[in-house]
Amino acid sequence: MVNNRTKGGDPGARYARQLPLFGTEGQECLQAATVLVAGAGGLGSPVLLYLAAAGVGRLIIADCDAVEETNLNRQVLHWEQDIGRMKVRSSEEKLRAFNPAVEIITVDEQITERNAARIAADALIIVDCLDNFAARFALNDAALRKDIPFVHGAVRGFHGQVTTMVPGRTACMRCLYASAPPPAPVPVLGTTAGVVGMIQANEVIKYLVGTGGLLCDRLLIWDGARSLVEEVLIARDPRCVCSMPETVDSREHEENEA
Repeated sequence: MVNNRTKGGDPGARYARQLPLFGTEGQECLQAATVLVAGAGGLGSPVLLYLAAAGVGRLIIADCDAVEETNLNRQVLHWEQDIGRMKVRSSEEKLRAFNPAVEIITVDEQITERNAARIAADALIIVDCLDNFAARFALNDAALRKDIPFVHGAVRGFHGQVTTMVPGRTACMRCLYASAPPPAPVPVLGTTAGVVGMIQANEVIKYLVGTGGLLCDRLLIWDGARSLVEEVLIARDPRCVCSMPETVDSREHEENEA
């Protein structure tokens, strides 16, 4: 039975406008799901808000940073009074108030090769809202080992991109990026993060309810300066770890021994 009672409201009211799209069965899929959102910043804020709004039952938020004033132009879950607080605490507070029916799990750790698989272990799908490639690659590798779909998003200025990666079926992050770009400050407009984050959340919802087509082997590129959406086809690299299951298994064995 769908638990969609709002505080002080009627049962069914909260999700009434989306139930015609995928029915009570789809809503139950959302309610039963656990989603890992890696990063609670510019992308993570809209992702978390819209997944909570849709009624995803359990959200795991992984972020090790504190809120800074420079975050406030785009990280809409964090407000002036949150400066100095951990982002996971600020996010948890807002989301619990927004939809009390959603269970929030917080992880205030830097994602690394050593802990990525543990952090992702319970997730049905992972959302990459990160801003550093070491953590992205670590989570990508964990997704491959655990056979968990991975929704990648990235932003810069007026531009952003989204793709959905499914282990054994599509390209992975290491196919898309042969190596990590050099770290550097990235200009970001808040609306860019909002558009890209909402597309990521939409990918997650479609995957969980089993409707629509995912961005598999398709890189959606948002050009906010010209208000254009383009698409680039991507493919698995036969030399990549995602094309060599024995390499993935070897990495998992090494991690278990560590």
